[in-house]
Amino acid sequence: MSRLKIITGLMLCLFLTAIPAMAVDLGVRGYYWLPDLEGNITYEGDVTDATDLDFVDDLGMERESYPMIEVFAGLGDHHLSFTYYKASYSGSESLDETIEFGDETYTAGIDVDSELEYTVMDFAYQWDAINLENILAGGSLGLVGKVKYFDITASIEDEDGTIGKEEADIGVPIPMVGLNLHVGILANILEARLQVTGMGYSGNRVVEFLGDVSYTPFPFMDIHAGYRSFSVSVDVEDVEAELVTAGPYVALTIGF
Repeated sequence: MSRLKIITGLMLCLFLTAIPAMAVDLGVRGYYWLPDLEGNITYEGDVTDATDLDFVDDLGMERESYPMIEVFAGLGDHHLSFTYYKASYSGSESLDETIEFGDETYTAGIDVDSELEYTVMDFAYQWDAINLENILAGGSLGLVGKVKYFDITASIEDEDGTIGKEEADIGVPIPMVGLNLHVGILANILEARLQVTGMGYSGNRVVEFLGDVSYTPFPFMDIHAGYRSFSVSVDVEDVEAELVTAGPYVALTIGF
């Protein structure tokens, strides 16, 4: 037997031996989030003095709840995930004052309908800098890097159609860094997770917080209850927007 075949065989044996110890993870996590809404938007367009509009106070938008989906994979101390969700809000309001939005001016006293839609996609990588999963109840501290793509569309239209509909649309990728803390409370049955990420540059800022407790009734299933906050401020071309959504959620993880 040649030396190359011997070395190849030994490397294959070592690789196959290492895989179980490195804990391969694959799974999907579904969330249902019930956040409050805060924020405002300014769309300059061709108007002379664009109005800073509050989504709730000026446009009458109300709280909504919606699902989120996360797909994840991990090998040892390295983890990848992709998260996606889309939110939609609407409001109807009689204007107390004249507002300017984009290319249109909506006069005081008229009734307007407004819509807000935004889509968020996260591509994240985590490296466990400290890994104590095999000690007592276990725990780890991970360094997180992600790119969050945020796309927002906001529109206003007068109900009688005499002025028309005006729409602002922006999309921006924002890099983020942060930490993820995982603590085993009761072996592999009860666990806690805390993650904070953020970044700010060139008029754009985003901060995200997530904390939950999970219960594992079966080896392949986790049930979560937690709280999540997402705050973003973007300034792109002639649109400035600030959005804060925060509230509780429940989630279910199926892992392999």
